[in-house]
Amino acid sequence: MPHQQGTDHVRRALRNLQAESPAPVGWPHRAQQSYWYCTPAGLAEAAASGELAPTVGRTTGRRAAGKTGLREHGLALVDTVVAFHQAEVADYADWQVEVAHPTPAGNLVPDGVVLLAGGSSAFVEIDRTMSYARLVAKLERYDAYRNAPVSGRGNAARAPRSHWQETYAGPSLERPFPVVLFVFAPAPRRAAPTTREAAFHERARQVGSVNYRLTVATTTLPLLTRDRADRRVWRVVGNGHGEERRALAALPKAR
Repeated sequence: MPHQQGTDHVRRALRNLQAESPAPVGWPHRAQQSYWYCTPAGLAEAAASGELAPTVGRTTGRRAAGKTGLREHGLALVDTVVAFHQAEVADYADWQVEVAHPTPAGNLVPDGVVLLAGGSSAFVEIDRTMSYARLVAKLERYDAYRNAPVSGRGNAARAPRSHWQETYAGPSLERPFPVVLFVFAPAPRRAAPTTREAAFHERARQVGSVNYRLTVATTTLPLLTRDRADRRVWRVVGNGHGEERRALAALPKAR
């Protein structure tokens, strides 16, 4: 509602919804009315609207709304989704959150998977407080997913495929492995997002497939929300790219 100024209108609408029975929205504590979540009734209403893709295991977000670390991480992801939507890079309904992907090293669970406007997909990771070792371990899990052996027997018309090929490569394997995007968000008592982004680059370029079979790019949440997701806000991880920032459409394709 761009014609509405401030948040009073939205807060009033949320309070009206909360007064319904059954209430489609709620908040974890009366002192935290800035943080709202969908109740089971709200999720059922959203699913019935047809705006969301059918899925199973959808949760209400009550736990995330009531726990500071999860809440702030979730809000950073929401800000990222909004930035992509406003730039018309991806619709808000074209996101999946925390979907498990099998690898020989255990499941890979991205913070988000987004279907981009051009038809390709991207993995999105939000970082606020994770250690560099855990970030690199997550990137190595993407490497394991990319290089996982094929599964199934295939048939006369089609050779067997790996999970990522079956899910993201398209019917003719014309699409490369999805780009992996890291968004560094502010957090109290942590280094600035740009500092953490630079430190991550130093470590991530050591991962085997990066800059060859994996395209990895980074940005900061302040830069993303200020300059739009389709602008020159992304830094590519790998030798030879320096400090240059590129538009999302100009990122190199994985081989």
